Amino acid sequence: MLPVADDFEYEYRGCDIVYGRGCVDRLGAYLADRGLERALVVCGSNVGANDDLMEPIRDGLGDRLAGVFDGTTPDKRAESAFEVIDAMRDRDADALVGVGGGSSLDIARQASAFAADGRSLADLRTAARDGEVDSLAADRDPDDRPPVVVIPTTFAGADVSAGGSIEVLPADESPTGHPVSARGSAMPVADFADPELFETTPTSALAGSAMNGFDKGIETPYARDADPVSDATAVHGLRLLTDALPRVVGDDAGGTEASDPEAMDRAVVGSLLVQLDRKVSVVHAFGHGFARRYDIQQGAVHAAVVPHVLRYLFSKVDASRDLLATGLGIDPEGRSDEVAEAVVERVAEFRDALGAPARLRDLPETQREDLPAIAEFVVDDPPMARAPEGLDPTAEAIEAVLREAW
Repeated sequence: MLPVADDFEYEYRGCDIVYGRGCVDRLGAYLADRGLERALVVCGSNVGANDDLMEPIRDGLGDRLAGVFDGTTPDKRAESAFEVIDAMRDRDADALVGVGGGSSLDIARQASAFAADGRSLADLRTAARDGEVDSLAADRDPDDRPPVVVIPTTFAGADVSAGGSIEVLPADESPTGHPVSARGSAMPVADFADPELFETTPTSALAGSAMNGFDKGIETPYARDADPVSDATAVHGLRLLTDALPRVVGDDAGGTEASDPEAMDRAVVGSLLVQLDRKVSVVHAFGHGFARRYDIQQGAVHAAVVPHVLRYLFSKVDASRDLLATGLGIDPEGRSDEVAEAVVERVAEFRDALGAPARLRDLPETQREDLPAIAEFVVDDPPMARAPEGLDPTAEAIEAVLREAW
């Protein structure tokens, strides 16, 4: 069993990572130290109604709690971000605290970017129809953005990030027939990672997010711009997640709630590590390709495709197979001809232990006839620029991978 510290703090690209059981007790003191008086909590309705989760946050904020906006949804529409901005003004809040999974954290961050950008939703939609939506508030001083604190409660790995696209124009209003999104850079000032709060999240929600976070560790070592530092955090994060996640949300979890606090601690630390210097690449491009077509959970797509994507990569390039093997608990020494298949098998075993979808056809949103169009989306998706050196992906090759995963 890999040990982790009981608590620690670490500064990463301007974000203070605060880890430890009960660390949300320090929320109010943290805001006070930064001269922030009133914080609006941003979350979804299920999180807002979860008193076991919300009570420690309310207590931690104390008299700095300005109110709760619990209207975020998984589809991450721009309307939600503008509603958050209105709620901030109504409650005279000077900070945002995003709580929950990736959608809520993205809405909180992008509300900060929208607020600094200054354009109305109508203005942004007009720009989207004209094909002119670009980065929000790109020319603004970061200090003009309302500061955001994030409190993750799932393993999606969306907390230590400055991004998170928000849909500005739905597909049925878009000139291209596909949704148009906008995003700004709004790195959180702090990430409070409290394992006790993860334990209040239903196991089904944790399992649904697990493959998304896990695949950040899988992708970083083979990305063409990987380096020894990103390799180190990804590999150690994978070691923790491979050991801990099945005990928290998989076959070994033993119930509807997390029953192994030590495993939860390792899972939360692992989910933090795989985000540091992460290099999202081919697997995420596959997930984005499906998101262009359907309203679908990224983790479910990742679960179905990742063994097939890895087999495709290994058939063409090295793709850092020995590093991945080490992260997955496989000794690569003397197994140069076998290590690639061992990695693929271990990833599939891990996915199956989590009870995640194994085939694309198991996802109710997907249609086999859409695979050629999705392959075109995948090839053109920005993360494909990080594909391993020497890989020359084509739409035909991607479609073949999708058909294997079907």
